[in-house]
Amino acid sequence: AACNSNPTPCKDPPDKLFTVHGLWPSNWILPDPIFCKNTTITPQQIGHIEAQLEIIWPNVFNRTNHLAFWNKQWNKHGSCGYRTINDEIQYFESVIKMYIAKKQNVSKILSKAKIKPEGKNWTRAEIIDAILISTNNMTPKLKCQKNNGT
Repeated sequence: AACNSNPTPCKDPPDKLFTVHGLWPSNWILPDPIFCKNTTITPQQIGHIEAQLEIIWPNVFNRTNHLAFWNKQWNKHGSCGYRTINDEIQYFESVIKMYIAKKQNVSKILSKAKIKPEGKNWTRAEIIDAILISTNNMTPKLKCQKNNGT
């Protein structure tokens, strides 16, 4: 979605994957909170998980600067997850855990339902149904972006 709705061309990985764009705290009623505190993540802090993040949470617009993208996501969204997410490392480790350990790998879930990130448009209902089936009825919160009115 980010690649289709942005004027900056994406640098897709050779094996097309659905990747993480962000983990956003939500209260489901009010607008999602943003920019709750401002800190900077250093390479030393995430060195032990950087390789995993580059695969599942890449900066699709600039593959040479993932850290800037991760800092933006942490400051805008992750910093608002306090009480559930205590710090930057827990935020990023939570994404890895969700993606790998808790089987919330969206690429695998959608692939299992024969939904691929190329070649066909899919309805919101088809995507939600595939996720519900693979996550014991956990309802995803999807955000659609218009691309030339579509």
